Amino acid sequence: MKPAQIVLLTGGSSGIGAATARMLALAGMTVYATSRSGKAPEHERIIPLVMDVNDAQAVENTVSRILSEQGRLDAVVCNAGNGMAGAAEDTSIDEIRYQFETCFYGAVKVIDACLPVFRRQGYGRILTVTSVAAFIPIPYQAFYSSVKAALLMYTKALSLEVKPFGIQCGSVLPGDTKTGFTGARKYAEKAHKGAYAQRMARSVAKMEKDEQNAQAAHPQPDASARDPAHRLPGHRDPLPHPSRTTRHVDRRAALLLIVFKG
Repeated sequence: MKPAQIVLLTGGSSGIGAATARMLALAGMTVYATSRSGKAPEHERIIPLVMDVNDAQAVENTVSRILSEQGRLDAVVCNAGNGMAGAAEDTSIDEIRYQFETCFYGAVKVIDACLPVFRRQGYGRILTVTSVAAFIPIPYQAFYSSVKAALLMYTKALSLEVKPFGIQCGSVLPGDTKTGFTGARKYAEKAHKGAYAQRMARSVAKMEKDEQNAQAAHPQPDASARDPAHRLPGHRDPLPHPSRTTRHVDRRAALLLIVFKG
C-alpha cells in the first residue's frame, strides 16, 4: 500500500478550503490545513495550523515543520483568498494591493516555499483555486477578476517551467458556491458613493443572491464510499481538465490531486 499523500492547504478554516480539507482527508491523505485563525474541520488526518500566507517566514516555518514531521511534501493547494467589490474607478491603489496581497502574492509565496522541496524530490503537485471570474470578468469586481486571471496565468506559465522537474500544476475555477466568502466580501471605501453606487449595489446584490442559492461547499455524504482512495488512479471519473470550471470544488479538487497524471 502506498503511503498517504502529504498535502499543504491554505485557507482551510472555512468554505471551499474546509471542504477540500475534509475531502482530501476522506481520500486518505494527511492534510496540513492552514489559516490565520488556525481553525480547520475535525478529522484525524487533518492537522490545523496557524499560518498567514502574507508572512513569508511563517510559510517557510510551516513547510519546514511538515518536512520534519513527514519527511516529504507531495502537494500544495493554494486556496486562501479574499474579495473586494466596487467600481474600478472608485477602488484605490491601496485597496487593489489588498486584493492582490493574499490572492496572488500569498499564493506565490507558498508555492515558492514548496518548489525547492518538490525539485529535490523529483515530483510535486501544485493546485491553485482561482475562479470563473478569471475569464468571465465580473462588473464591480474588476480587481477580483484581475487577480484570479493573474493567478491562473501564473499557474499555466509555472507548469511549463517546472515540468522538467516532475512537478505538475493545475487550477480549479469554481463558479458560484455557497460559503462565508459572500459575507466576508469587502467594499471599496468609495463604493457606495458617486456615479456607480446604485448600479454597483444592484449588481453585487444579484451576484450575492446567486452565491447563496448555489451548492454549498461540502463533501457529499457518500463521497468516501463512492470515491475510495484505493480505486484511484484507475477510477475514470468524468474529471474536468484542471483549468475548467466546476462548482463541485471539494470532490473535484481531491480527485485532481489523486489522478493528476491523467
